[in-house]
Order: sequence, then C-alpha cells, then structure tokens
Amino acid sequence: MYRSVLSFLCLAIGLPLAAPAYGQNSGFKTKAPHAVIMDFETGEVLFEKGARIPMAPASMTKIMTADMVFEALKNGSLTPDTEFTVSEEAWRRGGAKSGSSTMFLDVKSSVRVEDLLRGIIIQSGNDACITMAEGISGSETAFADQMTARAHELGLNSATFRNATGWPHPEHKISALDLGKLATHSIKTYPEYYSIYGEKSFTWNGIRQGNRNPLLGKFTGADGMKTGSTEISGYGLVGSAVRGEDRRIVVINGLGSKSDRAEVSLRLMSAAFDQFKVYKLYDKGDSIGSVDVYMGKADKVGVSIDETVKAGIYRGDRSKISSVMVYKPVSAPINIGDHIADMIVSVPGRADRKVALLATDEIKAKSAISKAWAVLLQKIRG
Repeated sequence: MYRSVLSFLCLAIGLPLAAPAYGQNSGFKTKAPHAVIMDFETGEVLFEKGARIPMAPASMTKIMTADMVFEALKNGSLTPDTEFTVSEEAWRRGGAKSGSSTMFLDVKSSVRVEDLLRGIIIQSGNDACITMAEGISGSETAFADQMTARAHELGLNSATFRNATGWPHPEHKISALDLGKLATHSIKTYPEYYSIYGEKSFTWNGIRQGNRNPLLGKFTGADGMKTGSTEISGYGLVGSAVRGEDRRIVVINGLGSKSDRAEVSLRLMSAAFDQFKVYKLYDKGDSIGSVDVYMGKADKVGVSIDETVKAGIYRGDRSKISSVMVYKPVSAPINIGDHIADMIVSVPGRADRKVALLATDEIKAKSAISKAWAVLLQKIRG
C-alpha cells in the first residue's frame, strides 16, 4: 500500500494510522470525567473526553422527555392546551414527599401540556415528567421505550431510557456525545419551544422555582439547556450559548459538586468560543494528487476529494493536523468518479477520519499487444 503525505499545516512523515484514544492528545484539559464541546452549525466535535461512554444522565434525560413532547406538538397529536391528570403514582413518586425535584403538582389535578413542559424544563419536576409520560403513552415504562426508539431513530445509539425522569436505573444510560447531538437536534428542529430552556424561573401552585442552569445570567449568550445530578451520575450539565453567528454545545458529567459543575461549565463554555475553532481543510472537488495506474494508457491518474472536510480543534493544536493519502496501484480501465484512494485526516485527540478520493480522469486500458510488451519488460527488468 502506498502512502502519499499531503500534510495540512505540517509534514507528517510515517504518520501512524492507529486512532488515538478520544481526547487523549488534545492540549486542552478538564477535570470532568465526561465532557464534549460541539459546534452547533457543523456538528464538529471540538473536544471530547470520555464522551462516547454510556453514562447515567440523571435529569439531563429530560431533554429527551421534552423532545418527545415537542415532536407531539409539531405533528398535532398534542396542543399546548391539552390537559393531563396527575395520577397518584406521579404525585407519590415525583411530588414533594418523594425527596426528588418536583413541580408541586396536586394529585388528580388537570394540568396543561404547556405548563407541564415548563415544570419539566425549568423546575426539573419528576411529577411533571411522569404525568406527561402517562398522558402520552399510558405508562412511564411505555413512554421510556418510545424515548429509546426515537433516540435510535436520531442515531443516538448509546441511549437506553428506562424512565422519563433520569431516576437511577442500571440500564438507563446515554453518552455525553449523544446528549450533545440530542441538544443540537432539539434546538434546530423545535426553535419555537427551545426558548423555554432560557426562562429564568417558573411558578406553579404559588411556588416559584429558579432555573438550575449555572450558565444563565453568568455567561453572555447562554440560553439553555439542562442540569442533572444523582449520587450515581455526579453533577452534569448540557449547555448551549451563542456568540455572534456561532453557537456551541457543551456537555459535562461526573463532577463532585454543584460548585464544580458551575466552575467547569463556565470554563468549558468560555473555551468553546475562545480556544476552539472549526478549520476548513479541504473543499469538495479539491485536487489532491495522483495515483499510479497499472496497464493503462497513462501511468498516473489524478484524484480529488469527495467531500468538504472540516476539523474542529483546540487552537493550540492547529499545527498538528495532518493528512495522508493511502492507495494501491489501480488497474485500468478507470472512469471519472471511481473511488480509487482514501485520505486519512489526523486531528489530535480524535479518531482518524477516512475520506474517499475519486478519479478525475478517464484512463483506458492498454491494448492486448501493449499489455504483453509491458509484462515482457517487467520480466526482463526482474
């Protein structure tokens, strides 16, 4: 196999093709056991640490719960004025006496979907989640199964939901990376409802509760999304903020205290804008080089890249981005657009990325006589 080195910003001779551990080689560090920084527009992962390991998400689960409600509102199966009745189960397991986060719903009361949504998102009410789940699907278990199925439809394959609240369960897990993707999906797909995540407080039953998101009011441009904490998960957050035309998504989990969560979330969101950038490495159709041709009327054929390649990276690691063209000599005939080589793009702290390289020219095969002469010459030359 041949390797043609086409370094971006630096020359990488003999670059190993084995992928590094995710986040291992980045110049940026965080004490959060699970962390990811994503660019909203491109979906590029700017930084990750333990981000692909399924973890207990605690109340960050409620982003998926709310997403299910947003979808039902969008397709018309619910309206903001649809009312659901608070069951004794929802009141008992999610109410004030349960010791969990609660909206303070009254048992057997009827509550509008729009109010339940605010109870879920702003107050993190477990009673609101269970009431919504039972109202939509008949039971919380059935709703959780639908949450899992919907997550997999969205490509969030690390997700398994066993309830609508994030209450600890050994099988209830999702990765930080998939939480970031879920956040991106919700913001893009339901902008008319996303603004609820940025509301500072909500009052129900005469009880005012503030939004637990430590970024709101402390980081300029922060407008969502959700915190979570249990003894098993530690303290976590999914956060989103806008600066100029850029939006960043930050996910952290596994921290030891509420103050740690606030400190780390502010640091990561600041770094997301100040210390990370999405670089364009190649445009689709860029000429990359050439590949050796066997038994063709030309000895080489040009190749171009099949897609625009971008890389989100810590600014201090910019000089470490590199790329390697990998190919074997290809036999003629070759048609324009044939996939005949690959580009391996290496970014610190990220798995190597393989991008297809396509033939830019048509190369016809040699005639039978020319092939015979070529074989003979090869034998003569040894």
